[in-house]
Amino acid sequence: MIGRDVIVRTYSAGVHFGVLAAQNGTEVRLTDARRIWYWEGAFTLSAVSQKGVSGKSKLSIAVPEILLTEAIEIIPCSTEAAAILRGLKSHE
Repeated sequence: MIGRDVIVRTYSAGVHFGVLAAQNGTEVRLTDARRIWYWEGAFTLSAVSQKGVSGKSKLSIAVPEILLTEAIEIIPCSTEAAAILRGLKSHE
């Protein structure tokens, strides 16, 4: 999945969206990453990864890179979902 848009659920750092740059066991490095703090329009992260979310969802600003040390789930995103997640205004 290296180079693909993914959603990563972590043990203690929440849910993140970005491009999978590297993975070593539970350590994951994402680029162009956003934290998904709250979502609407999808019931599960599987649905978020395939259909995206509604405009009422709350995502952070994008950071160039983040290292997540306790990843427990990595879900590849559809092109449609990635475009929606990238296009949402950052929650302030």
